[in-house]
Amino acid sequence: MIELLRDLVRWLTSGSQWSGPDGIATRLLEHLQYSLLATLVAAALALPVGLLIGHTGRGAFLAINLSGFGRALPTVGLVTLVFLASGLSMWPVYVSLVALAVPVIVTNTYAGMAAVDPEVRDAARGQGMRWYQVLFQVELPLAQPLIMTGLRLACVQVVATATIAAYVSFGGLGRYVFDGLAQRDLVQVLGGAVLVAVLAIALDLALAGVQRLLFRNRPPRAHAH
Repeated sequence: MIELLRDLVRWLTSGSQWSGPDGIATRLLEHLQYSLLATLVAAALALPVGLLIGHTGRGAFLAINLSGFGRALPTVGLVTLVFLASGLSMWPVYVSLVALAVPVIVTNTYAGMAAVDPEVRDAARGQGMRWYQVLFQVELPLAQPLIMTGLRLACVQVVATATIAAYVSFGGLGRYVFDGLAQRDLVQVLGGAVLVAVLAIALDLALAGVQRLLFRNRPPRAHAH
């Protein structure tokens, strides 16, 4: 075990391992690109849906059940299905990653909106605020913690699952996992897994920092009279 850890450290710190088209730096950037693009697309699709459901109270059944759908989604199976339909491209990977992230973001966004005190909404409307002002100036700031939690969870899940890009012969850190398994190279497999975990933690910490900045500048809460 000690020898395996030593080999892993050597693999991770070797200068030659970080350079070239198959180096860690290149694979890391590829993985980051897949993950961030998929998370951004998922957020663009899911946030409006979650906000609408939370604001109107309609479609709550959909939001609640999307969470279970996300957990039950067979990601590799979806990749294979889209791959067979679209051919060799990144589409299967992006479709699968977005489909994985959307339920988490919708569910948390709805939960954040549903947690807003109805008296606060009523007070805002009583002050003559229009529906979009209530949504963006009152509900959204108060729902922000759970919404950001949803984004963080989705991002971490996407980073962990983006290794499937290597399953359809593309890049990313999953290349080390799949190639290592094919070559029976345990050090390479562990190295890829460690890098994925470190990237997920780094992105989660970055989003946590963004969340703290947003809360620091958050407007004061409305109070019911």
